[in-house]
Amino acid sequence: MDFFPLFLNIKDQPCLVVGAGDIAARKIELLLRAGAKVVVVALEVGEAVAALQDEHAIIIRRKAFTSDDIDGMRLVVSATDDRLTNAKAATLANQRRIPVNVVDNLDLCSFIFPAIIDRSPLLIAVSSSGASPVLSRLLRAKIETAIPASFGLLAGFIEQLKARVLQQIPQARQRRNFWETIVQGRVAELIFTGRQREAESQLLTQLDHAGAADRQGEVYLIGTGPGDPDLLTFKALRLLGQADVIVYDRSVSGEILKLAHSDAETIFVGQQDGNHSLTPAAIHRQLAELASSGKKVARLKGGDPFIFGRGGEEIETLMQSGIHFQIVPGITAASGCASYSGIPLTHRDHAQSCTFVSGHIQNGRIDLDWRQLAKPKQTVIIYMGISGLESICRSLIDHGCPADLPIAVIQSGATHKQRVFIGTLSDRPAYSEFAESDAPALTIVGTVVNLHRQLNWFST
Repeated sequence: MDFFPLFLNIKDQPCLVVGAGDIAARKIELLLRAGAKVVVVALEVGEAVAALQDEHAIIIRRKAFTSDDIDGMRLVVSATDDRLTNAKAATLANQRRIPVNVVDNLDLCSFIFPAIIDRSPLLIAVSSSGASPVLSRLLRAKIETAIPASFGLLAGFIEQLKARVLQQIPQARQRRNFWETIVQGRVAELIFTGRQREAESQLLTQLDHAGAADRQGEVYLIGTGPGDPDLLTFKALRLLGQADVIVYDRSVSGEILKLAHSDAETIFVGQQDGNHSLTPAAIHRQLAELASSGKKVARLKGGDPFIFGRGGEEIETLMQSGIHFQIVPGITAASGCASYSGIPLTHRDHAQSCTFVSGHIQNGRIDLDWRQLAKPKQTVIIYMGISGLESICRSLIDHGCPADLPIAVIQSGATHKQRVFIGTLSDRPAYSEFAESDAPALTIVGTVVNLHRQLNWFST
């Protein structure tokens, strides 16, 4: 490697910045975040540096740079547009064995600035050794998305308690195993959700039982959205990656399952409109049994678990069993399908409200308030109704909806397999083919559907 990575303590140390333009201002901000006492030498001072002087106790010397300016400095940064000044600063710093960085001149640098992910006290630095700062920034952005800001809270929490843990668990291997359990388990999740007191209580309980074989399990009830992995929340992605067991049904896409840990066990429970491989009660019991055995269980549900996802029923069972759980909302199918089809669910000229209903057939009928659903100036979104769509359309017409009221049937919405049928309530033969497919589909009824022609932006 061209540069040796290390972290330097410059808190309360004098650091010199030669130059006072916008680039110098960015370097000054970094030094200030590390607690340095910054001294700036420049003939002219830019607005950004002047603003930093107003906010922070930095010293600005409005003069030409000389050798005396380096005396007593812990670190030097030269950020001028004058090559001779930059070279002079580098030479003088090297003579005094003071680390020096010359902006945009790698040959004159004894150290370089990495791209930084700051989750203080947790810090992550990314560097291309000066070869491509753009690439370093790109990688930093990718890492930023994978590491929530609350990781800094977790690091600070651990720092506060590590002396106590060291005292109670003096053996290094056992202590490492304990901390691995903490940072990958419920204590960390409590910190991530801002429940520090509860996290401390949980950690102390686990500390009192350190070395015990039992491991506490948990269930993550995760909404996976319409199917596109890019529409997952950061939290869903993080929990999915640390789960021991993945419990899923047909509403969850294969692309999302690939994001799970490679060693995770996968259990298919097969729920689909009109076809239940396992009863809901059996699934609820299975979740409780897996968590009771000490496993972290990701229960994946298409869309949002609290919108026609039986999420409430599942957590009732978990609460009755004393199982810890977390709920991660997802983009519900109505929002995902409508957005990717260019159909706004509400619109000033078309719909002042929208209603979500289940079109599930029970005991041979679909029991809905048809009179309410047939009212104008609204959008009706029908989940799980594709097998009974002909009956639904007939009932809406029978209760006052015009036969030419627009309807959209969206299959595999918000994915590369998306198909959209646009028609009317009376177009029964045209949309009947959707009922024969296993792919999930959603129905939108209302005049907002007419906007699809001008607003459709996503084509596969």
